[in-house]
Parts: sequence; structure tokens; C-alpha cells
Amino acid sequence: MPSVTFTQNLKRHLSAPPRQVEGNTVREALNAVFGDHPALRSYILDDQGRLRQHIVIFIDGEMIHDRMKLSDAVGPQSDLFVIQALSGG
Repeated sequence: MPSVTFTQNLKRHLSAPPRQVEGNTVREALNAVFGDHPALRSYILDDQGRLRQHIVIFIDGEMIHDRMKLSDAVGPQSDLFVIQALSGG
């Protein structure tokens, strides 16, 4: 099963433990996580279900391409990393 890991910065704001989930796409994997941690949904996705601007997701070290539908394929042994982009100076 794919694993989903959230960076420490996200964990400071919400409960976001690493999870092994079912799913063939980024959206399916995230929905599995949101089932147990619903507060994460609004932090990761906007009102239209798109990835928020300040969030980046990597699958096996490569940034996803589809930030709107989250249709990037996830393999059975894939590692997804959900990262909050930092800004400021």
C-alpha cells in the first residue's frame, strides 16, 4: 500500500501521522487519509478540491503534475510526501 507522510511543519498545526493507505491516484490516497483526519482536508485542499497553493506533493521524489484533479498515479509501494511551502524572509 502507498504511504503518505506529512512534513513536521504541517504536523505542528494539525494531527497528520504517516499512514499506509489504499489508492491508485493522489486523490484516492488523500481521501483515505482525510477519512481518519478530516481537519486535514481543508488545510490541504481548497473549496473546489484542488491542492492549495502553499502545498506541494511528491510521489517517489517527483512533484505531482495535476494539482487540480490530483489524478497522478500512485503505485502500490509509492511514497507520497505532503509539504507545506514556506515563504517569507
